Amino acid sequence: MVLTDLAAVAHVESTRGPDQLPADAAAIMNLEFSAAARAEIQSWPGYKPTPLHSLTTVASELGIGAVLYKDEAGRFDFGSFKALGGAYEVLWEVARQVGVALGQPVDVASVRLGQHRVEAAKVSVVTATDGNHGRSVAWGAQRAGCQCHIYVHAEVSPDRIASIESFGATVVQVDGNYDDSVRAAAAFAHDRGATIVSDTSYPGYVDLPRQAMAAYTLMTQEIVNELAATGDVLPTHVFVQAGCGGLAGSVCATLWQTYGAQRPRFVIVEPTMAPCLFESGAAGKPVDLNIENESIMAGLSCGEISHIAWTILEPGVDDYLAIPDELVAPAMRRLADGLGAGPIVAGESAVAGLAALTACGSDQALRERLGLDASSRVLLLGTEGATDPTIYRQLVGRDPEEVKS
Repeated sequence: MVLTDLAAVAHVESTRGPDQLPADAAAIMNLEFSAAARAEIQSWPGYKPTPLHSLTTVASELGIGAVLYKDEAGRFDFGSFKALGGAYEVLWEVARQVGVALGQPVDVASVRLGQHRVEAAKVSVVTATDGNHGRSVAWGAQRAGCQCHIYVHAEVSPDRIASIESFGATVVQVDGNYDDSVRAAAAFAHDRGATIVSDTSYPGYVDLPRQAMAAYTLMTQEIVNELAATGDVLPTHVFVQAGCGGLAGSVCATLWQTYGAQRPRFVIVEPTMAPCLFESGAAGKPVDLNIENESIMAGLSCGEISHIAWTILEPGVDDYLAIPDELVAPAMRRLADGLGAGPIVAGESAVAGLAALTACGSDQALRERLGLDASSRVLLLGTEGATDPTIYRQLVGRDPEEVKS
């Protein structure tokens, strides 16, 4: 099925990295603190693994062995994988600061359980967001009992702002794009002594983004566990959407540490409006972009790469794809109609991998370059549900609840 003019789908092929995760990347994705993050999140009320669907219709249409879709729409009734990262970062940072104030170690669970409310209330956190990360930070701040300010850019929708405010955070909307909101949040942190809570890193800011990436490993570990439990054949490819690269770096490192030389071919998917990793892959070094127009894939509309993520992705990515926004709504509608797994509610950023894979299906040259054939088993990450019901309705033509029912 041809969704649009596929000449707009761009591809860069990288060089396959070593069999084992390099030492500098392994130091970032430390196995011990990744395991600690997963254990803490698994103790949260309402935790359960999200489903891994088999999109048999897509596999049949494309003539490949299987298409697996990790559906994060029900993560803690939050609607996004971001529930894992930002909330955990806040709890971890409040525990650290309370521990400093008390002069003794304080664990994350004790903060979550409200055992340090007086000290926690003195902590102030701030972040910039397109929506989902800010919601998670606000959720974590509400649970920790700390102060929270969230900066959003001019094109963040009213529904997403209202959702953040529902957790008690103060939301400030600024002119400009996402990177302008990042700078505004940084200025607030500097002036007010607040702690920036971001899942992207830059020189001098590493510890909290590492914790977010550690939290994101839970999603990938659930996939690994389910495949092992069912005796299923390992994926040959994984298509991972990328904004700043934090999620992609976490997924890449986890699969690399788990499967080594047998890890799947790792394909990054980005909007053509915000292809910072694509351009970095082509240049062989980090490239920051000025985003002039925001992609409909709001969570992927980033112009600056997370430095620690790049340490993992530079040797770990096999292919980079950039796709136009025109591919998004048709992919969302197809999932809503059911693709062999029943109706699936997927947000704009969730369908990047499916949109790219479907486009590859009708471009034989690109299929061959990506090594897609009858034996291929492709893993897709459905990172969000309808986190903005109004936009979902506009793109799909139905309400999320109608699709679910």
